[in-house]
Amino acid sequence: MAQACRARRHAGRCVGLSAGHAEGPDKPWRGRQGDDRAWYARLPQPMSSLPKRAAPAMLLAVCLAVVAGPVGAQLSDDGEFLDGIAAVVNDGVVLTSELDQELAGVRASIRAQGLRSPPSAELEKQVLERLVLREIQLQRASRLGIEISDEQVNRALGFVAQQNGVELSDLPDVLAEQGIEYARYREELRAQIELDTLRQRDVRVFLNPREVDDFLRGAEGGEEANREYLVSHILIGTPLNATAGQREAARERAERLRERVLEGESFAELAIAYSEAQNALQGGSLGWRKRNALPTAFVAHVIQLEPGDVAELITTGSGVNVVRLDETRGGDAIIQEQWELKHILLQPNEIRDDDATRGEIAEIREQILAGESFGALARAYSADPGSAGEGGMLGWVSPEDLDPAFAAGVAELESDEISEPIRSSFGWHIAQRSGTRMQDVSEDVRRRRAELALRERKVQEETQLWLQRLRAEAFVEYKK
Repeated sequence: MAQACRARRHAGRCVGLSAGHAEGPDKPWRGRQGDDRAWYARLPQPMSSLPKRAAPAMLLAVCLAVVAGPVGAQLSDDGEFLDGIAAVVNDGVVLTSELDQELAGVRASIRAQGLRSPPSAELEKQVLERLVLREIQLQRASRLGIEISDEQVNRALGFVAQQNGVELSDLPDVLAEQGIEYARYREELRAQIELDTLRQRDVRVFLNPREVDDFLRGAEGGEEANREYLVSHILIGTPLNATAGQREAARERAERLRERVLEGESFAELAIAYSEAQNALQGGSLGWRKRNALPTAFVAHVIQLEPGDVAELITTGSGVNVVRLDETRGGDAIIQEQWELKHILLQPNEIRDDDATRGEIAEIREQILAGESFGALARAYSADPGSAGEGGMLGWVSPEDLDPAFAAGVAELESDEISEPIRSSFGWHIAQRSGTRMQDVSEDVRRRRAELALRERKVQEETQLWLQRLRAEAFVEYKK
């Protein structure tokens, strides 16, 4: 019989347990915001990037899990939830209601993708294991004192709203239209940032210029580096320090799954049912990736495949992989529009609020229009240390490398026109665009993408090993 407890939930963890269980950027460069934007790009978002107010056919499972109150939970005589325990995890638990909520969300996601759901027992096992792993991470974050402020959550909500083309003030109503309670969504978002902060703290990777140079000289950095691959995989995991018998058993399971794929069974459905990878519930898809962003062990196999082909089994430090190439695209030279820009930046501070800052940048604009030197005023007043000494010159830049709001303001300018004040995430700007050109930026982009891909590859590989270590060190007792 399942144990029961009265529980309060906060940010995804049980804080009241039954007896026996204790409880500033300075430039308009998008790249300078890399850390924050990388976080938010991975956060659960309530809508796809569809037109304003459009609800998607499918929500991320993490969002579906916050739609309603506990599913299937019983009430005590005084009206409090009397919940069952699905698993004991160290000194915490995964509640039955959590498992039911997550299962409901995952099933809805599977239906929305047009896939067949695996047997209930298999799906429940997959989902429960992921909730256990999440609880382990949240407990570690709590022990380390990681706390996410309301300001961080507000920034994340602002980014979600921006990405989906709605005003932040409208977000609660848009969520409500999809059956999602704003307060619960907000706390789920807080927990996701907490988990990401923990991973950034624990998973550290280092990259030196020589690695990038070697990479670019190798096959992965050649002319085909711009080609993109859509790859799916199923991971049959092996424990850390696995025995020969465990490795052989994993390989046999993977081989049986590979044969089922070759016989025509749905790869995505098999991934959902059996894969131990983090993307299992997405049908095993890694999404579109350039060669240099694929897992290192996959590359040599994938580039030899035709779309629809399944590779021979691939063994990595995490286990044995069944890998299929779904599609390929691209590979052409990268031609981008570039602007020759200079700007002056003023930032609000304790003495000068946002309105006053806008007024001051507008006064500087009037001085330039009256004949004063843009460069001299930039040296005197600009808060951008990287360009102020150069008279505000940013040189030739690609719009995609700029803060989106700043780029949008500059895009409207005629040659040599001085912009109206532009509000970006960095402060208030005025800008002048003195030239426009189309430039082959293939080499610059190749290097930048190589750096990002190498770092991301290392992070993915180290994260998988880190999660395996956390799981191996945890006490877990399943009650289901």
